[in-house]
Amino acid sequence: MAGEADDDEAAWRDLVAQYRAPAAAESGAPWPAREDPDATQGPAQEWADPVPGVIPTPPQARVIRPAVPAPLPPAGDDEHYIPPEPPPLPRLDPVTKGAWAALFGGPGYLLLAVLLGWVVPSWAAFCAVGAFVAGFATLVVRMGDRPPTDSGPDDGAVL
Repeated sequence: MAGEADDDEAAWRDLVAQYRAPAAAESGAPWPAREDPDATQGPAQEWADPVPGVIPTPPQARVIRPAVPAPLPPAGDDEHYIPPEPPPLPRLDPVTKGAWAALFGGPGYLLLAVLLGWVVPSWAAFCAVGAFVAGFATLVVRMGDRPPTDSGPDDGAVL
């Protein structure tokens, strides 16, 4: 076990020494000569070292064209869908409106007071927090788990 640790330590030191040593200057660049950007090679020299068994091909030209927008449909096209008018929104009763107002009004007042630098009395902060809690509780209690009143005895599945 001690011999393996010594071998690992020696290998590690060898790697560190190679890392800090200057690179061997074979051709002046750390990449092959054909990839040297400073070299002035012709196309024949660039393809002089083909991969064995592979026929070299010259680089392909890349054609870039501007994007063309898709044509618009004709103006007299009557084959499109026009959705029907949506039904009107249900009217809320006064208790639900008050619950929503309390839910957003309490925190809204506190946020406005902080942004404008108002001094909020403790009773006003208590009322704002209480309004938020009361509005939330009212909305949750009024949600109900019963089906809508207009539904019949079945769930709508007809065979």
